[in-house]
Amino acid sequence: MSDAPAREVAPRRALVAYFSMEVALENHIPTYSGGLGVLAGDTLRSAADLGLPMVAVTLLHRKGHFFQRLDADGRQHEEPVAWPVDDLLQPLDSACVVDVEGRSVTVRAWGYSVAGAAGASVPVVLLDTDVPGNDRWDRRLTDHLYGGDDRYRLCQELILGVGGTRMLRAMGYGRVPRFHMNEGHSALLALELFAEELERAPGDREAAIERTKDRCVFTTHTPVPAGHDRFPLDLARSVLGAGRVSVLEALGCCDTELNLTRVALTLSDYVNGVSKRHGEVSHSMFPNYPIGSITNGVHSTTWTAPSFAALYDRYIPGWRRDSFSLRYAISIPLEAVRRAHREAKQQLVAEVNARTNAGFDGHVFTLGSARRATAYKRPDLLFHDLERLRGLARQHGGLQVVLAGKAHPRDDAGKALIQKIVGWGQRLAPEVNVAYLANYDLELAVLLTAGVDVWLNTPRPPHEASGTSGMKAAHNGVPSLSILDGWWLEGFVEGITGWAIGPPAGSGHARTDAEDASDLYRSLETLILPLYHEPGDGWPRLMRSTIAFNASFFNTQRMLQQYVAMAYAR
Repeated sequence: MSDAPAREVAPRRALVAYFSMEVALENHIPTYSGGLGVLAGDTLRSAADLGLPMVAVTLLHRKGHFFQRLDADGRQHEEPVAWPVDDLLQPLDSACVVDVEGRSVTVRAWGYSVAGAAGASVPVVLLDTDVPGNDRWDRRLTDHLYGGDDRYRLCQELILGVGGTRMLRAMGYGRVPRFHMNEGHSALLALELFAEELERAPGDREAAIERTKDRCVFTTHTPVPAGHDRFPLDLARSVLGAGRVSVLEALGCCDTELNLTRVALTLSDYVNGVSKRHGEVSHSMFPNYPIGSITNGVHSTTWTAPSFAALYDRYIPGWRRDSFSLRYAISIPLEAVRRAHREAKQQLVAEVNARTNAGFDGHVFTLGSARRATAYKRPDLLFHDLERLRGLARQHGGLQVVLAGKAHPRDDAGKALIQKIVGWGQRLAPEVNVAYLANYDLELAVLLTAGVDVWLNTPRPPHEASGTSGMKAAHNGVPSLSILDGWWLEGFVEGITGWAIGPPAGSGHARTDAEDASDLYRSLETLILPLYHEPGDGWPRLMRSTIAFNASFFNTQRMLQQYVAMAYAR
């Protein structure tokens, strides 16, 4: 993640306009909250690497999502994020106007350039309503990522979708062939394009829909209902205005509410989930729409720790340009893999101890997990039976657990989970050493996914759309212990890339937390910890195969090439 100011952003021809409510550009630009934004950033980095003519559009988020502080009892406290916009972004001359609740709101643009490995770049346009002359409330519309109430959220999505489309034209972009909506937050761009097509051919609704679909791609990212934005029609009428609501009525997909997922589904000719399983789940949720799948990936060079990057530079020249060549990791000497991991683990241990004074030891087996703290991700599953966990630590020479992740400010249950985990950690000491790290960000994510010995992922099926943290771990030879859902159904090879918890998602048996926790403990006790402590090369051989099988495939270079073939070049 570069700390250098963004390079100049200049308009040019774009094959794809990529819209996302959040994008993780670098660690000190807090325009992301979690996995969706990190995926967006990785997508843009791979687009730049491949020289794909793409432009990205997002919001500025002057106050970010939030800065997380944890007190001694694990209570989460949220603070606005202060960051130097003028130092990190380039002000652009272009502006546009969007009608919001009957008011004319001026939108300005900031620019950032994502540089690729071969000298190409992808421009990013960040929309900002903090403009003199705008209403005081309107000036705050682009401040908080996922902040405020439904009214604030819908106004933001109007700025993103409609304002973003108009801003591209104001910047000199011509008729962009493809608009890619990364989740439904930007679906109003498709409604804007549909309205324009209706104006060109009044009364020909079906033709207008088909012409709009020819230009739109939609990726849905979650089966969780809260991830599909829905608004009452009265609110939609107030925010969007009667004219846009009449266009919505002409579309015919939202008779009782504004459902942005359905808008995007109706107006896109290619729709995909983010893993094979998620594609199936999404189709079951929306059976009247054809929904395919392109499994997520991560940007290989971004998520490979320095010790492993040096290893690949030595043994796999060209891996930075060709992520698939990581399959050749299978021939790297095992001792070299062991040394690279030892260095990554020591860096993590030093960071944990500096932040928490937890007394972590680089020689002790370490589990890691970092996801948004919310009930369906079950960050508490590892702690289901404290005595059994304590017994594992006694039997196998200790156990360290490092966790991180924010709870949404309005997710009281998620906040309570963090408190419980902190409390359980205090009860488990000294046999099990638990550290919960505050304010999970990009830099900490690299340290965590590279420095632990096993990556743990415990969502309740079928709610895991994909998950990418285990892919990041795989780039550093770290195997996963995970529920068989999302990407892990595709990446799991027992004892070769990691281990499974429970049966595959969709197997028909509704598992209890107790059953999954028992499987988790059994894998640790009978498979993982014995192999870790066994003399010889078993563990580094496991790490090496994890890289060769999973890092070589679960990357955004492969993912984006699939988007080009299946979605963009149609």
